[in-house]
Amino acid sequence: MDEAFTLPVMRITAVSVLSLACALALAPAALGRATVTILHFSDYHSHALPFYSEGREDQGGIARAIGYLGREHARGALVLSGGDMINHGAPPWSDKYGCAEWPWLNGIVDAMAFGNHDADYGAEAFAKCRAEVRYPILSANAGGFRPYAVFRRNGARIGVFAVAGADFRTLVTTPGFTFTSPIDAARETVRALRERERVDAVVMIGHEHRADDFALAAAVPGIDLILGTHTHTKEELRRIPGTETWFISPFQYMTYISRVELTIDRHRVTGVSGRLVPVDASMKPDPAIAKKVAEMQQELERDPRYAELFAPIGRLASPLSVDDLGALTVGVMRDAARADAAFSTVSSFRQPLPAGTLTMELLTAALPYDNEIVACEMSGAQLQQLLDAIEARRGSDAFAYVAKPETIDPAKTYRVAAADYFARVAYRQAFPCTPAGTGLRVRTEVRKRLANRS
Repeated sequence: MDEAFTLPVMRITAVSVLSLACALALAPAALGRATVTILHFSDYHSHALPFYSEGREDQGGIARAIGYLGREHARGALVLSGGDMINHGAPPWSDKYGCAEWPWLNGIVDAMAFGNHDADYGAEAFAKCRAEVRYPILSANAGGFRPYAVFRRNGARIGVFAVAGADFRTLVTTPGFTFTSPIDAARETVRALRERERVDAVVMIGHEHRADDFALAAAVPGIDLILGTHTHTKEELRRIPGTETWFISPFQYMTYISRVELTIDRHRVTGVSGRLVPVDASMKPDPAIAKKVAEMQQELERDPRYAELFAPIGRLASPLSVDDLGALTVGVMRDAARADAAFSTVSSFRQPLPAGTLTMELLTAALPYDNEIVACEMSGAQLQQLLDAIEARRGSDAFAYVAKPETIDPAKTYRVAAADYFARVAYRQAFPCTPAGTGLRVRTEVRKRLANRS
């Protein structure tokens, strides 16, 4: 928190008051060494209850996160959200309750980035959600949003901004949202923060893919810290190669909270340290929020519209990791479509499946997007080119799980199946044939296989 200060007694006139005011407005306040704590979470996607993650039960939970964030905010931490606070369809929480959690963060969160899923229920619903919060929702290149906000902590001025990733034009199909170049917007915003606002540190809070964050840091000098979002990457604090910008990413669903300490000396960042804080049973929850979440979950499970989501559909003898589920799924797709090869982006797989009773709610959380299986024919040479295009995206969430023949004959014709998002969006330019719908849904076919397997 800022420390109070006093001025020596002096003779004050109207002219001297005006001169002092002008001087204070035009010059940054004297600042010695200060430490600012920044906390950041992202891609919550309405995961209100603890869940199975990284081979461990009972991870995450919004009551725990709010308890921790609220206590740290009261101690002076700057608390930031990377966006994607809701998610249509999986889990069903926001289908029933919308953005109920957003106002729970009033007085705790200082600013939030606009995420693509925040528009899942349309412009009107988003406007209602936005009206319920007291913290600004930022996006420098999305129409109708503030580009940045400036916060004062321990005497330091921290400029915070957000951008909408280049893929928002494809992902946000609801009318009422417009987007410009994230790099151009970031360049203009950083210039405004540095030259007009005269901040001591610049922080970007989302919302674009990790590779785009790295490219933006290289193209736009002057960003001290980028807080990762959108790709759902778990990554400890590191410096982005070839830049002076630091990066940390807290995974997804409030499994972790990024905690970063900025050391600021004479109006510039001189030190950065940080770590990922796990949200688990060791974190004391906010009791009022915990009670509210439990009551709302009970009401959700009693709602006949969602009853079938919580009914058992099978039983898993052992857990399935995200990679295991991805490999299983493309094999199921290949078999269902009677194809030679099948593809789906890694972004279509969000959570592992625990051992024990399997419900549709768990499967939907693991496979949140209701993709159709599409198929067409291509030559072996074209299939190999597609595989090369996939390999070029290794490490990004556009990389893919693949089921393919052991050998590929360039002259042979192959029937290829894919999730419709893979063929029509993620690899639209690289997909060499025009895919046709099969009437088969990825998640439905996986459900059948897992039910039979159990």
